[in-house]
Amino acid sequence: MTTVALAATDGMLHFELSLACEVFGTGLAGVARPWYRLSVCGPSAVRVGRFSLEPDHGLDRLPCADTVIVPGWADIDQDPPAELIEAVREAHVAGARVASLCTGAFVLAAAGLLDGKRATTHWAHTGELARRHPRVAVDPDVLYVDNGSVLTSAGKAAAMDLCLHLVRLDHGASVANRLARRLVVPPHRAGGQAQFVATPVPAPDNHPLAGLFPWVLQRLDHPLTVEDLARQARMSSRNLGRHFRSATGTTPLQWLLTQRIRHAQELLETTDDTVDRIAAATGMGTATTLRRHFHRTVGVPPDTYRRTFRSQTGPAGTDPAPIVDALRP
Repeated sequence: MTTVALAATDGMLHFELSLACEVFGTGLAGVARPWYRLSVCGPSAVRVGRFSLEPDHGLDRLPCADTVIVPGWADIDQDPPAELIEAVREAHVAGARVASLCTGAFVLAAAGLLDGKRATTHWAHTGELARRHPRVAVDPDVLYVDNGSVLTSAGKAAAMDLCLHLVRLDHGASVANRLARRLVVPPHRAGGQAQFVATPVPAPDNHPLAGLFPWVLQRLDHPLTVEDLARQARMSSRNLGRHFRSATGTTPLQWLLTQRIRHAQELLETTDDTVDRIAAATGMGTATTLRRHFHRTVGVPPDTYRRTFRSQTGPAGTDPAPIVDALRP
C-alpha cells in the first residue's frame, strides 16, 4: 500500500485534508522506508475552506492508487459531485483500499461502498447518514470502522486515529507508535466517540416536560424512578414515556442514566473526588455500578476518562493532572 491518493474537490474540509497530507506526505519519510507516495487528485482548481489547492492529478488517477483517502465533506445537505462519486467507485472496483475521514463517509455511501456494511462518521451527522442511506449500518459510538477494503472514521481528530490505523496495518505497530510520537498524539485511543458527545437537555420552550428536566438535574444524587418523574410531571408513567420519546428520542430511564453519566464525566474532569464519591453524587450507588455503566456508555473506564480529559491545570490548589500517560505507547 505504497501509493496514497487524496481525493480533493470543492467543499472538502481542510482539517482532514491537511491531516492526511501530514501523515502520508514525504515530510515523515524518516519514520520508515519506504514511506508512502502521496498525490492529490482533483479538478484543475480546488477550493478548500479559505484556501485554494492545485491538485497533482485529475480524479481519473484515483484508480491507480493503492489507497484512496476521501476527506470530510463540508455541506452534507448537498450531494457530493457525481464525478467524485464515480471516481471513488472506480477506484474501489480497481482494487484500491478506500478510506473516508469524518463526513467523507457520505461520499462512500453515495458510491454504494457502504451498503450492507458497518460505518461511522462525525457523531453530529450519524443520524443523517443513516436516514439518507438506510442500507448502511451506522455506528455512532466508534472512532473508526475497518471493513477491510473500505474504512470510515468519526469526526475531526478521529481522522488521525484512522490514519494511524492504516499505518499500523501497512508498517506495523512499532512504526505507527513512532509516527504518533513524532506527531505528539496517542498511538491508540481507548473507547469511541461517545466519550466526546455532549448530551444537552432539550430546550424548554412550551414542552410538557419543560419543568421536569431541571428538577431532575438538581436531584441526580437521588434514587429516582420513572414513577417519581411521572409524579413530578403530574402525568401517568405511560404518558411520561410518550413525551420523553418525543422530546429526547429515548426512554425516561435511559435519559436519566445519560444525565448521570454526563455528570460523572464533569466530576471526573473537574474534581479529585474518588469514584465512590462520584457514584454517590450521581445516584449510581456504588463504584462498581458506576464503572459498569460508565464503561458501557462512554467506552472507557472512569479512571481512563479522567486521565484523558482532566484539565492540565487540575482542580484549584492541585498539581497538573497526569494526562501524559495517555500519550505513551
